[in-house]
Amino acid sequence: MSDLHVGVDIGGTKIQAAALLEGSVAGSHRTSTPTTGVKDLVRAIAGAVDKVLAEAGSGIGDVAGIGIGVPGAVDVAAGTVATANNVPGLEPAEPTPLAELVSRATGAPVRLENDAHVATLGEWTRGAARPYRDFLAVWVGTGVGGGLVLDGKLHEGQGAAGEIGHMVVKPGGRMCSDGRRGHLEAYAGRGRMEARARNLVKEGRKTVLFDLMKKKRRPRLTSGVIADALEREDKLALELIDDAVWALGIAIASVQNLLALEAVVVGGGLGDRLGRPFIERIAAEMHPHLFVPDRPPAVIGTEFGDLSGAVGAAVLVGS
Repeated sequence: MSDLHVGVDIGGTKIQAAALLEGSVAGSHRTSTPTTGVKDLVRAIAGAVDKVLAEAGSGIGDVAGIGIGVPGAVDVAAGTVATANNVPGLEPAEPTPLAELVSRATGAPVRLENDAHVATLGEWTRGAARPYRDFLAVWVGTGVGGGLVLDGKLHEGQGAAGEIGHMVVKPGGRMCSDGRRGHLEAYAGRGRMEARARNLVKEGRKTVLFDLMKKKRRPRLTSGVIADALEREDKLALELIDDAVWALGIAIASVQNLLALEAVVVGGGLGDRLGRPFIERIAAEMHPHLFVPDRPPAVIGTEFGDLSGAVGAAVLVGS
């Protein structure tokens, strides 16, 4: 069997692919997530696969399998995804047979899994979380996802374990992407940050966020745009990040109080882009809420950055 595996991580603003050859990254490629539906999404995924294979000096015939991490309700056995609210084209409640569509487009077998779970797998098996048997991974991007490793095993529960983005941090609070109120994602997910910023601009607030989006030709609010706005000390951007830190601190501390974990990994587009200062602010926000404050978990960043999900998806099909 070939030792070449490809992983693809699908997010609300980017598709990241990686090729693993004998356990090491042999190629990587990043492209924007299309906003024009499933056909273009599949085409973009197939294109990203071609790019990483070319960088690895291989062809599709050399690939043992393609793993894909995607948000939403994933049926691993059926290879389908539904209600991926942050990915254009995958929002419907009716399942989309994404594994079959990508397999047809590439000619390789495809395995689908939850994006937060594969990113957690990547950091656990190859990255920053290798020393730990009990940890939480929090992925802060267009949405907010999570993964749990308990007693040295990836914990999936009934299939949706680790969905920290849908923990309630403020009953009756802001609207989340799933139509409910007060979830962590409503405060810390870039998609909901953008929606709030647009509403506040309509009310007369000033910000450079949307000017930066136009300048960078970004159809959605990206981590890079937020980072640039923060460097300019944009008051609205600062306020959005303050709210995100507050909500993340409450949610992660609540998980810690329940599970007494060794570590928390913070990643995702926003977590990786804002880096250690952002992570340290979250750790400080957690501390007053911890039941055992003298034994806090290690709060760390990722080793692979944007590649965590793609590496984990490749590991998935190689296991």
